[in-house]
Amino acid sequence: MANEFRTLDSHSAEYFGDTRDYWWNADFLELMGRRLALDRVRDMLDVGCGVGHWGQLLAGLVASDARIEGIDRDPLWVDQAAARAAARGMGARCKYQVGVAETLPFADASFDLVTCQTLLIHVRDPAAVIAEMARVARPGGLVLVAEPNNRAGALILDSISFNDPVDEVLACVRLQMLCERGKAALGEGNNSIGDLVPGFFAQCGLVDIRVHLSDKTNVTLPPYDTLQQRAMLDERGDLLRRDFWIWSRADTHRYFVAGGGQVGEFDALWSHAMSGGERFDEAVAAQTYAGSGAAVSYLVAGRKPAYQPASR
Repeated sequence: MANEFRTLDSHSAEYFGDTRDYWWNADFLELMGRRLALDRVRDMLDVGCGVGHWGQLLAGLVASDARIEGIDRDPLWVDQAAARAAARGMGARCKYQVGVAETLPFADASFDLVTCQTLLIHVRDPAAVIAEMARVARPGGLVLVAEPNNRAGALILDSISFNDPVDEVLACVRLQMLCERGKAALGEGNNSIGDLVPGFFAQCGLVDIRVHLSDKTNVTLPPYDTLQQRAMLDERGDLLRRDFWIWSRADTHRYFVAGGGQVGEFDALWSHAMSGGERFDEAVAAQTYAGSGAAVSYLVAGRKPAYQPASR
């Protein structure tokens, strides 16, 4: 169950493991597919495709012969996405290439659907990326973005943290907020940018904007015998044992300082954030660990106007 990419230096390697296959409920996506008429989509672009999880998931909702393209800045992920598609019998439909979201290597009005998942949390200017996605969408085409508010997770507790002192809980919230703001200040994206995506859509001129919350949770309960729960516990345990929080210690420190945190307080905050590791291992071993697995994840859709107003 281990994430084969977890120790690589490539971006997001820590989060391309088995758990990513459980981010969405299939019936929720089917409902969204019906509401957004995805079965009419004949060509789709997955921006920042990683190893292809999102685009290949949507492949079952678009037209059966739809062309699926993906771009990623990292050649490793482009190769892995192509291999993953081939292993799933989708190699003929899927094509991947190296490219960046800020300057998509496609002509105007090239796709019925332009989409991304957890891409905007990594970019300097998400509004500019959305505008570029809209550029390559056809008139009447759909821009579809899946982005989170990860900050909310700091206040979603579990069986080992629910009764922790208020000051300790708020210390983790403070650490995460400072780091998110520092990450944004460094031009590396904001992990809770999902809150702002609908506004960016409106500023970009997209219409018929719809916002939905994913109904997926990753509940974890004894005896932890489902594939999903085993994958979640494996990932969390592995990260804790390698002294990895949301980011590595080095990146967390860098973001913390850039966000206005005081260098002298970092070690204590880091130790506190990581202190649940031993309790987590003990609770899992004792079959007493439980968590709702709730998260805030937005699915934002908007259409490019079918007709542009004539200029005067």
